[in-house]
Order: sequence, then structure tokens, then C-alpha cells
Amino acid sequence: MSKTVLVLGANSDVAKTAIKKYIEKGFFVYAASRNTTELKKFAEDNKYNSTQFEDRYFDALAFESHNAFYNSLIQKPAIVLYAAGFLVTNEEAFQDFDSAFTMMKTNYCGAVSILNIISEDASNSHLERIIGLSSLSGVRGRKSNFIYGSTKAAFTQYLAGLRQHLAKRKVIVNAFVIGYVNTKINEGLELNKSLMMEPEFVADKIVNSNSSFIQIPGWKWKKIHQILKVLPEWAVAKLP
Repeated sequence: MSKTVLVLGANSDVAKTAIKKYIEKGFFVYAASRNTTELKKFAEDNKYNSTQFEDRYFDALAFESHNAFYNSLIQKPAIVLYAAGFLVTNEEAFQDFDSAFTMMKTNYCGAVSILNIISEDASNSHLERIIGLSSLSGVRGRKSNFIYGSTKAAFTQYLAGLRQHLAKRKVIVNAFVIGYVNTKINEGLELNKSLMMEPEFVADKIVNSNSSFIQIPGWKWKKIHQILKVLPEWAVAKLP
């Protein structure tokens, strides 16, 4: 039987590209999202059959449904990818707490809810890796996006502790700390095009991730991450 990958937030551009690569490697993929119609179209377009792909309804914000969702998976996952994400501008997050709260619930609370359930299933001897998609925005608080960044900082710290918690079971936990990606979530934002990565590049790094906790696709973003970590507070305050 093929190893199983569970992709949560499977309609993102990076997630869909990762799904293709997992299937190419011979994995069976549960693709989970609120928009199963889009997932069905994705499967049809790529001619995936029931031995390769199955779409599942998953709402990261419906915490009370997460136990039932996980228990309904006939094949328990060897790899879990949490790719669900939600982003609004810092200005909108300030003016509309509902939008800010949706970011918090999607990027952090929903992840903790479902990943706790998955991690605590000791009967799943197949589990070998959990991957969470975080962001460079969570490395340091900056005035332009610190509300979104705080959700990603919290997620990264959760994954760090989860890695320690699961070490005794030899389950690897990776946090992908990602910079700008040319995806629909970033449409309309004024971003430095020279730093933009393509979903294909990021997905390849995810599918071929190693055992290190922090994974940063792209050498430019590795340098930026290093600089952000050591910048004094007065210098961070000058950043946009």
C-alpha cells in the first residue's frame, strides 16, 4: 500500500503543486479543503484516480469537526502538510477584528487543533513527518504586518515544541519559513519582484524536505532570515 499524505489547505497554489509532486513520487494524497469542487476539478484536470487522490472537506475554523474529520480517514497519514492560510493587510486587521481573528484561527488556532489530534494518535505507527508552512513575517515584528506576522510566529513556536514532543516517536517536524511566493494570496500586494519565488520551487523544497527544523527556500531568503534574526530593535523599527 502507498504511503499517505494529508494536505490541509489543499487549494493553495503551493499545496496543489506539492500534491502533484507527492503523487509523482508514488504517494496517495488526501487533499482537504473547504472548496472540494475546486479539488475535484484539480483531480480531473490531472487525471488522478482513486488510488492516487481523494478530496476531503476540511474547515480549519470548525474546530469541533476536527476529531470527526481525522477519524474518517481510512488510511492514516505518514506525512501531514498544513498549508491553510489567510492574509489581510495590517490596516484591515486593525479596523476589522473579524478579519484579524480569521487570520489567527486559520494560521494558528486551526493548525494547533488538527495537528494536536493527529499527533496524539499513538496508534498511527505510519506517521513520520509533519510540515507546517510559516512565514518570514513571523521572525520579527514589523509595523507593516505584525498582526499577520504574530500568527506565523506563534505557529512556528508551536511547531518547535511539537517537534520536541514527537521526537520520542522519531516523527520529524519541519517549519517552512517562506518569503514572497507568486500565488493568489499575494495578488494585489506591492512586493519586491526580485525576491518572488514560484510555487514549483517552494513545493519541490517541501516534498524533498530534510530533517532540519527550520527550512527556508531560496538563498536570498536565507540571508534575509539571518539578518532579521540579529538586527537591533532600532533597525527593525526603520523597516516598512
